[in-house]
Formats: sequence, C-alpha cells, structure tokens
Amino acid sequence: MIKEQKQVPLTSGVIDPTHPLAHLAEKIPTPPQKGDLVEGTIIALERGRVYVDLPPFGTGIIYGREYLNAADVLRKANPGDTITAKVVELSGHKGYIELSLKEARQAAIWGEAEQAIAAETIYTLPVEEANKGGLIMTWQGIQGFLPASHLSKEHYPRVSDGDKDKVFSELQQLVGKTLSVRIITADARENKLIFSERSGEESEERASLIDKYHVGDVLEGEVTGIVDFGVFVKIESGLEGLVHISELDWGLVEDPHAFCKVGDKVQVKIIEIKNDKVSLSMKALKENPWHAASDRYKKGMEVKGVVIKYNKHGALVSIEEGVAGLVHISEFTNPQELRETLELGKSYSFVITLFEPKEQRMTLSYAEKKK
Repeated sequence: MIKEQKQVPLTSGVIDPTHPLAHLAEKIPTPPQKGDLVEGTIIALERGRVYVDLPPFGTGIIYGREYLNAADVLRKANPGDTITAKVVELSGHKGYIELSLKEARQAAIWGEAEQAIAAETIYTLPVEEANKGGLIMTWQGIQGFLPASHLSKEHYPRVSDGDKDKVFSELQQLVGKTLSVRIITADARENKLIFSERSGEESEERASLIDKYHVGDVLEGEVTGIVDFGVFVKIESGLEGLVHISELDWGLVEDPHAFCKVGDKVQVKIIEIKNDKVSLSMKALKENPWHAASDRYKKGMEVKGVVIKYNKHGALVSIEEGVAGLVHISEFTNPQELRETLELGKSYSFVITLFEPKEQRMTLSYAEKKK
C-alpha cells in the first residue's frame, strides 16, 4: 500500500541565460501540461486507484471515474508495467498528477487518423448502416461517415431519375460488404470522421471540379445527406460540400435532421476550400443578429431570456433569435439547483454581466435570485 502524501505542484521558472548554471537548466525536462501524453511505470495498485511514477515530476494517479473507464485494462496491469496516459489535472487529488488512460487511447487514435490522412492509408472496413446520404462505418471504435459522393464508380448508385428512395435502396445493398477506404477528415473535437472510397484518378476529377469555385461564391445546392455534425450539399454532379452544424444557422441547432431534409434545395456560401474538401455555410447568407444586438444591449442591462440548453458550464439563455449567453453554474450550489431554478423553455429575468458582440460572447446573471 502506498502512503498518500502531499505532492509539490509542478512549476516552471525563467532562468537568466547569463547565469553560470544556465546551461544545466537547458537539460531539465519540460514539465508536462494538461492534455499531454506521458509515459510512466506503475508503482502500486490499490482498490479504485493506480499510482504511476513520472520521474522527475512526481507521481501520477488514476482514480475515480478515470479508473472505472479503464477498469478492464487495469485489472490486467501489474506493478512495473509501463503505461501511457493523458494528463487531466496537474495538481489534482491530494496533489497527485491526475491521469486518464481512456483519453490517452482516444488521443492516440485521433493522432493515428491524422497520420493516415497524410499517408493516404487504405483500410478495409465493413459497411454497418446506410442512409439517404451515404454509409456508416467504424474505424478503431469511432463511427465515421462515407458520403455517397465519395463512393467509387463501381459502387456509386446509378439512379436515372435521381429518386432518393431508389438511391437509398441501392446504398442498402452495400450494408454488410467490405469497402477499401481512406480517411479524409478527422476532427477529434467534433468527433467527426469522414471516409472516401474514390481512387486517385477520381480524386483528380473532383479536384478539377473544385477548381471552378472560389471562397465567397454563393450557390444553390441539394441536400444529399444529414449527419449529427452537419449537412452534405451537392453543388453539382460529383461534387459535394459540408455545412457544419455550427454553420447552419445563427440560432442553436442541436439536430440537423430537424433543420432540413434530404432533397431540399438550399442556398449556400463557400467559406473554405482545403485539401479536396469544400466547406459551406447557410448562416453566412443571413444577417448576423449580433450586429443589431450591439445597438440594443449593453453590460448591466436587465433582460428577459429563455433557457434553451444546459451544458457542463451552466445554462445557455437566448435573449433573442441567434443571440444567447451563458449563466454560469457557479451561481448555484450544484447542477440540480440550476436545472430546478432555470427550467428549459421558460423565460426569466437576467442581468448582462459581459457583452462582446464582435466576439459573439455574452454572460448573464440570474436577476430574480438576487431580488
């Protein structure tokens, strides 16, 4: 059993380069930062926690939720084993460096995905599901999307009248089959993984299509697929772009499926062309509500707002369409009190405590609690 003791927090300082010992300072390892991957040796395993030696920076600990998340792996671990973990807190539980095995594994997977994009690595993956926009596949435990427009000529659904139900029926024929694909987009923050089955020749054809367009172009397209992170829009035959969920509207969009449907004709604006991908926006064609809001609101003003969403930081409150601010959780004793006090869909009075319309940032304080 390891005796828990207060660890000295990691610190860093600046040494005068003219100091006689400055050359020694250059050899001192840089302390890890929150989010870094570190390698260490297990020095003790106890019920619900594991201690990891991280010389020369001290001792790391995996405990609580992080221990439960990695319980299957840790049950097979032994003192002396070397493990790689992610730093989640530099000076956490009793001063130990808090670590996560699960987050380390996830970070490594997304890092591998980035390398696979650069190397154009080919993977053979089974098709799990089909929808009207494409196919669902899983790589390294992460579910990804293969847009129909990125299927090879061999598998692309040939439907003369473009009927969406017929296209869907053709795509369903691919469920259970394995396809050779490469990763073309990997975004850990958005949990977004996109595949392509197209060959190099077909990619060159797509690149020639893209050359006709420029950032800022406004086009009419057709919605061909809807996924959790956005909407795929066909610009012309063989060329699609993605409208990310954050670019659908100035207001909160939690479910793209509720915003539009496959087959809809929509106006879009090209906001980026990069690495054979076209990024589109619908909200860029609408007036930014924050511009007008800058004339109506200011810090210290009391306003009415509707609670539209909860997150780990507190409650998101809309004071008008497309203009929302955060009521921080710190105003309440716990998340339950916040949710009991500020119910979803209901209107309350708030005071604006921060208002930066150019950055589209606003924080609010619950006014009625202070009265």
